[in-house]
Amino acid sequence: MVVSSEDKQSPNVSDISAQTLLCSESNGDQERLGPNSISRNEQSTTPASLIRMILAEAVGSFILMFSICGIMASMKLMKIEVGLMEYAVTAALAVIIVVYSMGNISGAHVNPAVTIAFATTAHFPWYKVPLFIIGQVGGTTLGTFVGNQVYGIKSEFMMTTPYHGTCVAFWVEFIATFIILFLVASFSHHPESIAHVSGFIIGGAIGLGVLISGPVSGGSMNPARSLGPAIISWNFDYIWIYIVAPIAGGIVGVTLYRALRLEGWACKPN
Repeated sequence: MVVSSEDKQSPNVSDISAQTLLCSESNGDQERLGPNSISRNEQSTTPASLIRMILAEAVGSFILMFSICGIMASMKLMKIEVGLMEYAVTAALAVIIVVYSMGNISGAHVNPAVTIAFATTAHFPWYKVPLFIIGQVGGTTLGTFVGNQVYGIKSEFMMTTPYHGTCVAFWVEFIATFIILFLVASFSHHPESIAHVSGFIIGGAIGLGVLISGPVSGGSMNPARSLGPAIISWNFDYIWIYIVAPIAGGIVGVTLYRALRLEGWACKPN
């Protein structure tokens, strides 16, 4: 993000995303997740469908990163002050677009933290994890490069760095990603009732994450979002924060929600 990331979700957005699983149902190798894909096992994962998923993750990640470049460019080219709220709204809108356009194809993870969190809790096949991450990082890297060429802004300008110390930045990234993945995990338990508004809910969560983490860490919450500019700049200072914290926060968020939903724990409405 930027204030300066189950198979079917910035200012540095993503930062997040994307994140974005509504439901999962596995049948052998079949598994589809996403805001517009509710409990579907329509086809097995063929090589062609897997390629489509990876490309969808790449395109979604590109959209997120290029949107970040755009809002940053407005500050530079128009010589106006872009505040945290503008960054948060940009991140939220980008995520909403990605969720509704890519959700039925790949689940619209667009964030390694999302992919790894659901793989860790057995809601996403591990063999797809590295492929999804390649697509996600490739998309943000390309988005950074294209933004650099189109707007003329340096890739260093797009990097996420801690503003008030590494420890504070780490925990803010952890907590913000925890909140988002805790929300996303809840979708798998009541997908049909929120399918039509899932993108807006996730976008709102991303916007909140940017608002609470942006002033401290730049609001990444997405390893791919931070890696894209780092790769183009070939500057990996502090990158460990934006890889470890979101992934750890995402895993804890999904795991905790699943624990709360265990039979005997969850309260059923009357």
